Amino acid sequence: MIDACGRTIDYVRISITDRCNLRCVYCMPAGGIEPFPHADVLTFEEIVRVTRALARLGVRYVRLTGGEPMARKGCLELMRLIRDIEGIEEISMTTNGLLLDGRVEEARKAGLTALNISLDTLDPEAYRRITRRGELSPVLRVIDEALASGIRVKVNAVPVRGLNDAGLVDLARLAKDRPIDVRFIELMPVGCGADLVPIPPDEVYALLNCELGALRDDPERHGFGPARYAKPAGFRGSIGFISAMSHEFCESCNRVRLTADGYLKLCLNHKAGMDVRALLRNGVEDEALRSALQEAIEKKPRRHGFLEDISDREVRRMNEIGG
Repeated sequence: MIDACGRTIDYVRISITDRCNLRCVYCMPAGGIEPFPHADVLTFEEIVRVTRALARLGVRYVRLTGGEPMARKGCLELMRLIRDIEGIEEISMTTNGLLLDGRVEEARKAGLTALNISLDTLDPEAYRRITRRGELSPVLRVIDEALASGIRVKVNAVPVRGLNDAGLVDLARLAKDRPIDVRFIELMPVGCGADLVPIPPDEVYALLNCELGALRDDPERHGFGPARYAKPAGFRGSIGFISAMSHEFCESCNRVRLTADGYLKLCLNHKAGMDVRALLRNGVEDEALRSALQEAIEKKPRRHGFLEDISDREVRRMNEIGG
C-alpha cells in the first residue's frame, strides 16, 4: 500500500485499550483517567476485521499497544486471531511487562514474535517515581523469560531531565550480555509529555559513547520502525535511538495507528484519519471497508509538524492514542 507521498505503509499499531496499571509521568496524570466507555471500544471481532482488511491492502506487521494491552482481558486470544490472518507476518507488543510476568511462553504460543518493554530506569525507587506505582523486579523477569522463549526483545526508555538522567548508562548496559536492543526514544510534546523536559538524543549518544566506548553504527535490520542503531565493542545487543523531533524520519514512516475507540490515525501529531468504528457499526461491507481504509491512508500527512503551528494538532494523551 503506497500513500500519496510514495511511502510504503505495511505496519499498523493497534491500541486495544486506553487503560493501564501504571501512571507513567509522560503518559497519564497522577490521578488516572476517565477511560473510554466500554461501548466505544472496538470489540475483538471488529479489530480482526479491520486487520484483515489492512492485510489485504499490504500491511504485514502488527503491534498491539495500549494503554497496557495486557490490561484488557483476552489480549492473548486476540493475538491468536490476528496470527491466523493471511498476510500477517509479525505480531509484536509494547508492554510495561508487569501483567505478562509468568505468561511469556503463553504469549509466544499465541503468536507473539517480538516484545517491546517500556522501562525507563533500573533503579527501583526511580522506577516507582516514574510509574507512580510499579515494581521493577517482574519487568526484569519478563525480559529473561522472553529471551528464554526465543522472543526478540527491545527495551524502550524515554530520557527525561530530572527523572532518569543518572540511570541511562545502566539501561544501555542491559545490551552488553543479552541479545536485546535498548532504545532511547526522544520525548515528544504529546499529552502529559508536553510538560516535561527531554534529554536530547545527541546528548544521550555522547554520554554512552563516553561511558561505554565508541559507538559503531549497526547496519543490521532490527525491526520495522525508524530507530538507528549502534553498539560498543563487545556488546551482544545494540543501542537504538528514535529521534522524531531532532532527527525527523517522516519521509520513511511506514505506519498507521488504530486507536482503542476505533479511529484510524495517520500521524501521531495530526488528528487526520477516519472513524472506522462508525463504518463498522453502520454495516459497511468488506470491500467498502478496504476502499475507505485505502483512501484514508493515501492522505497520510507528509510531516508530523511537532515544531510548527498546524491546524489539526492532536490533543489527546498517549494512552488514548496508543503507545
